[in-house]
Amino acid sequence: MIYNNVLIQATSQYNPEEYLSSDDIEYHLKDVYQRLKLPFGRLELMTGIQKRGYWKKGTKPSDLSTRAATKLFETEGVNPEEIDMVIHCSVCRDFLEPATASVIHSNLKLRNDCLMFDLSNACLGVMNGAIIAANMIESGQIKKALLVSGENSGPLLWDTINHLKNDEGLTRKSIKKYLANFTIGSAGSAWLLSHKDFSEGHKILGGAQLTDSTANHLCQGSGDTSSLMMETDATQLLECGLKLAKQTWCSMLKTLDKSVFDFDYYVPHQVGSAHELGLAKALEIDQSKIISTFSFMGNTGSAAVPTAFDYLINTKETSGKQVALLGIGSGLSSIMLGVKCH
Repeated sequence: MIYNNVLIQATSQYNPEEYLSSDDIEYHLKDVYQRLKLPFGRLELMTGIQKRGYWKKGTKPSDLSTRAATKLFETEGVNPEEIDMVIHCSVCRDFLEPATASVIHSNLKLRNDCLMFDLSNACLGVMNGAIIAANMIESGQIKKALLVSGENSGPLLWDTINHLKNDEGLTRKSIKKYLANFTIGSAGSAWLLSHKDFSEGHKILGGAQLTDSTANHLCQGSGDTSSLMMETDATQLLECGLKLAKQTWCSMLKTLDKSVFDFDYYVPHQVGSAHELGLAKALEIDQSKIISTFSFMGNTGSAAVPTAFDYLINTKETSGKQVALLGIGSGLSSIMLGVKCH
């Protein structure tokens, strides 16, 4: 896919109110750790994650998406009347029906002809939303699209802690499928995509997307909208994910007629230290150019890439720089986009 007219006009993020450190989690599981003879400190050592955030019980995904969008409007001087489409891209949703986007549409008082819907694809939701919006902008169907995400790991973190504490049959082997749950963090994010004729911003050059649906069983979550239990084969998921990421990366470079040396920064999905190291090796990229937020935010799901991109443009000099957005989500799907910063 190639884009000639699509910009990321503005970005924003809304960060959690409370945090759990890896030490905090292990403290809550101290009886389990002692019974299974697990070494304390292994969670941070294995993942590189020092802490991950969450919101208080009762906080809705729409609250987080609304706050991130409101912050974007206020800090960037965006008029809500300009928005032609809003997509809620989270794993987390207020309810199964209607679309959580309808709550956000109402909260933000968007136009009644502003298209709205939910799009959920694990950790790849915002990246999926970006290519749908970009295609519609490129074709002239819309001028501006708002992509929002509101991920809250609180229910998953506390449900997993309680489940492990009460599972008397738990073993050193069976606990492994739950450890990925403790990498999950929280964030609200908002991206405003625009046609270049109506704003300035970071130009989306294009990219590639690939899928390996044979790996859909490696990470599966079940539950209602306020509670989630997830089981993950982390080793297999990493192996399959890196294979798919390399294929997508090669496809993107070919599509954009670029080499690995053309990019100044890389913004990957934020999983943990092993994933970052494996990705750098698989894609043959300079790890020092990778932008990481997982150590202090954890894996924030669909908000991970937009939050890390927002972190990049607010902490480093990016004018004229080229950035590779490296998205991947369980299922497995991968979307990678090249961006030239304003």
